[in-house]
Amino acid sequence: MTSSPSRSISLSARIERWPIAGSFTISRGAKTEAVVVVAEASCGGATGRGECVPYPRYGETPEATLAAIQAMQAALAAGMDRIALQAAMPAGAARNALDCALADLEAKLAGTRIWNLLGRPAPTPCTTAYTISLGTPEAMAEATAKAAHRQLLKVKLGGDGDGARIKAVRKAAPASELIVDANEAWTEANLAANLAACAEAGVTLIEQPLPAGNDAALERIERPVMVCADESVHDRASLAALRGRYDAVNIKLDKTGGLTEALAMADAAGALGFEIMIGCMVATSLAMAPAMLIAPAARFVDLDGPLLLARDRDHGLRYQGSLVYPPDAALWG
Repeated sequence: MTSSPSRSISLSARIERWPIAGSFTISRGAKTEAVVVVAEASCGGATGRGECVPYPRYGETPEATLAAIQAMQAALAAGMDRIALQAAMPAGAARNALDCALADLEAKLAGTRIWNLLGRPAPTPCTTAYTISLGTPEAMAEATAKAAHRQLLKVKLGGDGDGARIKAVRKAAPASELIVDANEAWTEANLAANLAACAEAGVTLIEQPLPAGNDAALERIERPVMVCADESVHDRASLAALRGRYDAVNIKLDKTGGLTEALAMADAAGALGFEIMIGCMVATSLAMAPAMLIAPAARFVDLDGPLLLARDRDHGLRYQGSLVYPPDAALWG
């Protein structure tokens, strides 16, 4: 990958709160707003932006993430570029926002789209999953019925009772492709029964059924449905340990620490034979836009974050049904 010549870059960052339409519920709880951190890197009359979502699951808070970004001000002013950033910060949300802001800035200074600068295929419209929040089988069936016209649904599950949930969802959306996300909520005791229920419902993929660090049972059990690592995989360094346990990996820029590592990770995962999913947190289109560069290599695209918000930011991604279109330059890249 290339990076722009060393220049002095000024930095600003802030915390933003975006209301969710209704609430968003997974096995760890519910929330009614998306709290994001935005980084802005300016140089030569241009400003690049990046957005991240600090995740408590990984010990991240908005305030600590903001401080970590702001701590890079002196290094950026001294000429640190996006490539040097990879060693200067650990993988995580803070580096993601700054990495994507620097990539956006590079594209603006060069007067071209970021995929051209990086030598990557131009993203094209693709089908994104739409998420069904965790609830009772009846509530999930009701929500699914409203989304049954969508080609790909991602169903949040939560452990005991998941067989009834997925059965109800399938009945409400007989034609949709279904993927499920257990968010580490299954146990070795219910793993086989839940896998069987998903197979019976025609589920294509199951994300992170067991807790990260306690997923060895996946090596010992027949997997009738493709199993995808999420919390068990972060960047390239975590890929090798997944072989034999997982069939696919969910790449999220907040985990990889930005687009730079995400692209390298997608290449490495593909070379190891993993199917690729590009995922997201609940956030605005500014967080989704860089992830669109991974979509050409992905079997599953899950970039529905803005669809779950009460409103998106200006120049947001265009969604037409379940099709998501590449970002305009006015948004990012």
